[in-house]
Amino acid sequence: MSRWLRPLQIERLQVARRRPVTPETLRQAADIVEDVRDRGERALRDHGERYGDLAAGDEIALDRHRLDGALASLPPDQRRLLERVAARIRGFADVQRSGLLDLERGVSGGRVGHRWIPVRSSGGYAPGGRHSLPSSVLMTVIPARVAGVETTWVASPKPTQITLAAAALSGADGLLAIGGAQAIAALAFGTLSPACDLIVGPGNRWVTAAKKHLYGEIGIDGLSGPSEILVIADDGADAELVAADLLAQAEHDSDAVPALIATSQRLIDDVEKAISRQLSDLPTSGTAVEALRNGFYLVVGSLADAVAASDHMAPEHLALHVEDASDLAARLRSYGSVFIGSGSAETFADYGLGPNHVLPTGGSARFQSGLSVLTFLRSPTWSRLHDPTDVAEDTMLLARLEGLEAHARAAQLRLDSRHHEV
Repeated sequence: MSRWLRPLQIERLQVARRRPVTPETLRQAADIVEDVRDRGERALRDHGERYGDLAAGDEIALDRHRLDGALASLPPDQRRLLERVAARIRGFADVQRSGLLDLERGVSGGRVGHRWIPVRSSGGYAPGGRHSLPSSVLMTVIPARVAGVETTWVASPKPTQITLAAAALSGADGLLAIGGAQAIAALAFGTLSPACDLIVGPGNRWVTAAKKHLYGEIGIDGLSGPSEILVIADDGADAELVAADLLAQAEHDSDAVPALIATSQRLIDDVEKAISRQLSDLPTSGTAVEALRNGFYLVVGSLADAVAASDHMAPEHLALHVEDASDLAARLRSYGSVFIGSGSAETFADYGLGPNHVLPTGGSARFQSGLSVLTFLRSPTWSRLHDPTDVAEDTMLLARLEGLEAHARAAQLRLDSRHHEV
């Protein structure tokens, strides 16, 4: 009998999808956001002190000079580490940006097209407190700068020296030393920083609820829930590596969801034993054990069944421990990021392999992608007609079919050569 992961039937996979925020959390987060909207810095401080992010009199807004100072004081080995990771993230983002081209095509009487234009300002959230996450600072700021965003700030509660240094190295203009829903509100409203058009990055349920509440006033990258990993493994998989990948996500927080799809019960049993061995000296075992209670396993009769189950779950991270991982990857459609083959550890991506580690959770990979250069860009279209005769005639006909006579008349006026574009 399983000790760590509970068995699950394919028809019960729907339970693996969880709402990113509950209605009660959304209501409470909205109250905090609206309080910051109304009372500004005073509300920001009140909530920061209430939730333990701030002590009375603590500085909240740290400017670029403070960030540069943190970078300059960093031990050389830590600075070189950040620089190497930043270079890989920036390199991938550069290639993404170079693949996005402005375009145009000819149409009857003229040309149409689109341009790629960055948002003017962005904010990146990096979780803090229990664990300092400078990697999330790099992941949220570097793609923004590569996209061409003019102004970008970071919010992170109780930032460490390395978090501040990461903000400087990635190109942030400043950092708000506060977290939770109040941090998202401060970035959105420009309480102590420029107001942000777009706010991105992972966070707890309060951060996610605040982003959901503000969506429409600002842009967001998505609604991040607890971390997830799904491992698909065949009988030839190394149980120790499978267990290590599951535990790497389980230690994130007690709400994380580690899951395993295997082609035999024997492999499940071997993985369970490997999990027990690895937990015995894992410093974060307390958190990992709690997260394992959220996890589950499926035994499937074929890899085709594994593909169907995985695409239904649409996991944040998908690790393929199978003989022909490349073939299996080509058959899968819904995931945040896929790790092809047992040597491609998901943890490499968490720490700067190149692709972003801010990914869709809770099944949202069915309809959205992870954070990237594209998140910070818009593609507004344009039209320029020198002879609108053909399109004007069709416009008049269709507008009158819809009963919109002013539309038809606006088109008809363009048939007069006096109103043609020169």
